[in-house]
Amino acid sequence: MTSAPETASLAEIVDAVLSHPGLRAKAEIGLVAEALGAEVTGDADWLGGPGDDGAVVEAGGSRVVACGEAIFPPFVAADPHGAGFAAVLTNVNDLAAMGAEPLGIVDTVAATEPVARAVLAGMREAALLYRVPIIGGHLTLHDGPPAVSAFGVGHAPVPLSVTRAEPGQSLVVAAALDGEMRADFPFFPAFRNRGERCAGDVRLLADLARAGTCVAAKDISMAGLIGSLAMLLECDGLGVLVDLDAVPAPAGVPLARWLNCFPSFGFLLCVPRGREDECLAAFAQRDLAAAVVGVLDDTGELAIGSGDERATVLRLDEFRVTGLPR
Repeated sequence: MTSAPETASLAEIVDAVLSHPGLRAKAEIGLVAEALGAEVTGDADWLGGPGDDGAVVEAGGSRVVACGEAIFPPFVAADPHGAGFAAVLTNVNDLAAMGAEPLGIVDTVAATEPVARAVLAGMREAALLYRVPIIGGHLTLHDGPPAVSAFGVGHAPVPLSVTRAEPGQSLVVAAALDGEMRADFPFFPAFRNRGERCAGDVRLLADLARAGTCVAAKDISMAGLIGSLAMLLECDGLGVLVDLDAVPAPAGVPLARWLNCFPSFGFLLCVPRGREDECLAAFAQRDLAAAVVGVLDDTGELAIGSGDERATVLRLDEFRVTGLPR
């Protein structure tokens, strides 16, 4: 189903997006470029990293994707089981956004024994649900603040990469809408409702990549839908006008909140012209919502619209998203 901005004006939505901590935090990624020297030399490898949701490595004539996530320490302390689940989920989503099928998860946990047990129980639950094994890791029991990280590896014969996004491609938003927003955290978990379907859901993007139905993608992360879209556009300074009336959204969730949340299954896809119906049908077959919400252009402007109204969110020549070089 779709949702229109009936409870917030476009200006209010723009303000909510630009003030979202998840988007502002992405600018800190620029530290990677500074430390590696890419900001000075401009010598950034966007396919191997940094820039995408994972790094692509040639391996025996095929391609492997590696990625990693560190879970916010206050979240680990408040909900260690949820943090363990999220450590697996975020990696599975990053692999999917790269067109990779997950092969395994490696974790690192530093915490008290009760917290570590809860974290590992959450990881085990997610690993079983998404059919991805935990293949190793590191455990340190201590009484200090907890720390949880996880790293994923996947197989991607045809990787998806933001370097392949081009003007004229259709922007598709796909999401699982069967769930409820957490009251204490901007997270929309659909995995409880979808159950065993989750494993097939995250492997769908690899199928679309192999078929050429999708050429670039990004998972909707803590930066929210619009913030994650800004990261996708940043590589080549692309632009798009997002039709908010077409964005798939769950019933009962204010649009401004939906645009700023982290959905357990939510992706932005760049689809070649003429392949849109094929892409949407693939998600519909799995009972996942998907819709074309715009067409990429070369303006460098990210804008939103509803009906006859239009508002600019940001211009990439003026706004630092990650600070990674183009």
